[in-house]
Amino acid sequence: MAVTAVIAAVTEKLVARSRTSRRTYLDLMDRQKSRKPARHHLSCASLAHGFAACEAQDKARLRHGDTPNLGIVTAYNDMLSAHQPYEHVPDLIRRVARAAGATAQVAGGVPAMCDGVTQGEDGMDLSLFSREVIALSTALALSHQMFDAALYLGVCDKIVPGLVIGALRFGHLPAVFVPAGPMPSGLPNDQKAKLRQLHAEGKVGRAELLEAEARSYHAPGTCTFYGTANSNQMLMEIMGLHLPGSTFINPGSPLRRALTEEAVRRALALAGPGDHHAPLAKIIDERAVVNGVVGLLATGGSTNHTMHLVAMARAAGIHLTWHDLAELSRAVPLLARVYPNGAADVNHFQAAGGMGFLIRELMNAGLLHADVTTIMGEGLSRYLVQPRLEGDQLVWTDAARTSGDEAILRPVARPFDSAGGLAVLEGNLGRAVIKTSAIPADRHVVVAPAAVFPAQESVLDAFRRGELDRDCVVVVRGQGPKACGMPELHRLTPPLAVLQNRGYRVALITDGRMSGASGKVPAAIHLTPEAFDGGAIAKIRDGDLIRLDADEGILEVLISADEWSRREPALPDAVSHHHGVGRELFAPFRALVGRADHGASVFSLE
Repeated sequence: MAVTAVIAAVTEKLVARSRTSRRTYLDLMDRQKSRKPARHHLSCASLAHGFAACEAQDKARLRHGDTPNLGIVTAYNDMLSAHQPYEHVPDLIRRVARAAGATAQVAGGVPAMCDGVTQGEDGMDLSLFSREVIALSTALALSHQMFDAALYLGVCDKIVPGLVIGALRFGHLPAVFVPAGPMPSGLPNDQKAKLRQLHAEGKVGRAELLEAEARSYHAPGTCTFYGTANSNQMLMEIMGLHLPGSTFINPGSPLRRALTEEAVRRALALAGPGDHHAPLAKIIDERAVVNGVVGLLATGGSTNHTMHLVAMARAAGIHLTWHDLAELSRAVPLLARVYPNGAADVNHFQAAGGMGFLIRELMNAGLLHADVTTIMGEGLSRYLVQPRLEGDQLVWTDAARTSGDEAILRPVARPFDSAGGLAVLEGNLGRAVIKTSAIPADRHVVVAPAAVFPAQESVLDAFRRGELDRDCVVVVRGQGPKACGMPELHRLTPPLAVLQNRGYRVALITDGRMSGASGKVPAAIHLTPEAFDGGAIAKIRDGDLIRLDADEGILEVLISADEWSRREPALPDAVSHHHGVGRELFAPFRALVGRADHGASVFSLE
């Protein structure tokens, strides 16, 4: 099926812009290929080290055979709900591989930190850079060259992008990403949000708020709101790296286990010679990247992916830009409302039709490239299915053709909005992104005086003193990647929502992040150039009139060009963010990191 003119045009520009870097990348992957498993080129001592800890059967196969050996890269830890379900998955993978006459080894682990735990704390300054650490850890795990394919166990915010970046440097190997699934639904998200706002107003205490949070985050699995973690999972399926329909199946269920077992068998099929062989470098091409962006826009996904998708694409030699996202956003309708864009959670999204329905609608409308390579073979049509068990047999049946609940998931013919859930803003303040999917239409444009702050704590103090009970654009600067690692500013969501509910016209501008939890308050985030780099946000003064227009894509300060050009930036003092909780170790990252619109990455992968 042909894609629309806009999808085709953006893809063609992406291909042309990336031609040299993509060819360089593919040439590198070709040089890393081998007709035999790479471990056969290791010295005897190296190979012996590689299988020394294996049981006898695996050791014999690694010593003598050409059967596939799967590398497992895992983000397991038992503190974080999303990654706790991976605890016993390596054992399961090994058993399935052995039954197929193959082997599997845990190649290495990667860190998995949770922005929900570090929110508003010093550790949040390490959050974005953890993506780079994960990519490096993935490369270290696979550098032993013992493997014919790899399985990647990861879910959350920086973990999946880091795994993808690292995996793409081993793109000559097939790759299968194995989801863990969301926890069952707990306290409804709108009730949780209401309690947070009441707490911000001082109307409920800590004990009541903690009880609400504990009822919301209550079991193993991903948090159920549609933030970065679940946006990651959507991307892995729509880009063809998950098994079809496997993304939002709850942990601990028989279906989840059956899908994990099938993921192992799929990796073994991809690792072998012949028609099934599909290295990661072949799957992640310009068409797959565009499909990922379309999925993100159609679901109102996390703003973090305006950086992560750019960085992931660059790891494959593909130069995705914010202009591409903006052009696609105008052409891709919003089809899903999942909290914070609505009251539903991802379990409700799954019940309404899930990924199979979403992909069918987008593909039939010409908004997805159907002619891509996936882990299932050629063509995205293989993803128009849903998995289920017949007895203990895993089968796929046709995905839903109609939505089970149009308050959550809609067809292209009746979208929630004709434009996607993200937009790019530009003007004399620079370039920023905004998540529009949850913002009421009458709040898309805000013109109000600036209230400038150096940190989110200062905003909270001003809110408690009643100083923000007015129309205002809250400006929080000095939060960019070079300054302090670009923390998320989630603590601002409840007080700003309170102000908006009181009838004030409010908005947020920052060179920091808000992530998938960006809500009903207009928030121009990831503003670049950042203040620490002399960006225009450093020139804003209290009282400056600012216009944020999400409909027209404008972000500007309304003063004369002459006055603006004469004004000197007030560079932030970021030193307090550079020490303690390990932050001093990340000084090289702060020194090397690029701009947000270039992926906020420390890597130069040209």
